Amino acid sequence: MAAPVIAVMGPTAAGKTAFAQRLAEVIDGELISVDSALIYRGLDVGAAKPDYPHHLIHIRDPSESYTAADFARDARNCIDEIRQRGRQPILVGGSMLYFRALMQGLDELPESDPTIRRDIEKEAAQKGWPALHNDLAEVDPDTAARLHPNHSQRISRALEVYRISGVPMSEWLQADPVLDDERYLAIAISPKERSHLHARIEARLDTMYASGLVDEVRHLYNRGDLTPDRPAMRAVGYRQTWAYLAGEISLEDSRERILAATRQLAKRQLTWLRSWPSLTWLRTDESAQHAAVESNDPALEALAVQGEIGLEVIAQELARRVGNF
Repeated sequence: MAAPVIAVMGPTAAGKTAFAQRLAEVIDGELISVDSALIYRGLDVGAAKPDYPHHLIHIRDPSESYTAADFARDARNCIDEIRQRGRQPILVGGSMLYFRALMQGLDELPESDPTIRRDIEKEAAQKGWPALHNDLAEVDPDTAARLHPNHSQRISRALEVYRISGVPMSEWLQADPVLDDERYLAIAISPKERSHLHARIEARLDTMYASGLVDEVRHLYNRGDLTPDRPAMRAVGYRQTWAYLAGEISLEDSRERILAATRQLAKRQLTWLRSWPSLTWLRTDESAQHAAVESNDPALEALAVQGEIGLEVIAQELARRVGNF
C-alpha cells in the first residue's frame, strides 16, 4: 500500500506553509499548493507567495477562470508524478473547496456545458450578476444564501448546474461524502487562541503593505483587461485594494476591510475543518513553535497525550507514521 498523501490544512496565517516545509525536508517530500489565489500569475504579495518550491503556483493568468474540478485533476497528476519520483506528496493550503474536490470528490456534479455557460455570461453582461443572483435564489435559495451577489464564478456554476439537470446544486451536494482515510492523512494547524490568530493576520497584512501590496494590485489594475468581478481579483486583499485604486474608499478603509475579510475567511475555514472527518489537529501556542495534538489516529496517540510539544518533534513522528506504509 502506498503511503498516504499528507494534507496540511488550516485557517489563513496559521503557519501551514512553515510546517509543511519542515515536513517536506524531514520526509523527502514535495509541496502542492491548495490556494485559489496562488493559482494566478502576478498574485505574489497579497497571496503570501512562499519562497519554498510548490506545485500549482502561477499556472493561470488572472484573466482566466480555474475551478475546483480543475484543481482536483491537476493535483492528482502532481501526486502521481511526485510518487513516480519516489517522493512524498504534501498538500498545503487553505482553499477548503479545493481540498474537498480532491479528497472527497465533486464528480457527482454535471460536467460543464459551454453553451449554457456562454448564455449565462451574456445574461450577466446585460442584467448584472446581482440580478442573476436573484434568479439563482428562486431555484436554489440554499446556494444563493451562501454566495455574494457579485460572486460571478459560483453564481454562474450554480445556475449552470440547475439548467443542465433541473436539480439545485444544494441537492447535488447535500450528500455527506466519506473521506478516504487510507489515501490521505489530514492535519489541521491552528492557534488555540483566536486572539493569536488575529494578531498573526494583522502582522502579516502589515508585512504585505511593506512589501508592495498596493503597487502589485496597481499593476494588475492598470493592465486594462481585468475587472473586480474576475475570480483572481475577488481574492481577499485584492478586491479591497482595487476599490481603493478606483477611488471608492480610502487606503485606511481598504486596510480595515482587508482585516475584516481575512478574519471572516479564517472563521469560514475553521467551520469547514470542524466538520472534516478523521482530522488530526495541531493547536499551536502563541509562538507557533509548539502544539498540542488532538488525534484519533492510533499511530499518533503517543503525541496526543504529551501536551504541548515542538512542531519539529511532530514532523519527525509524522515522517515515521508515513514511513511505516
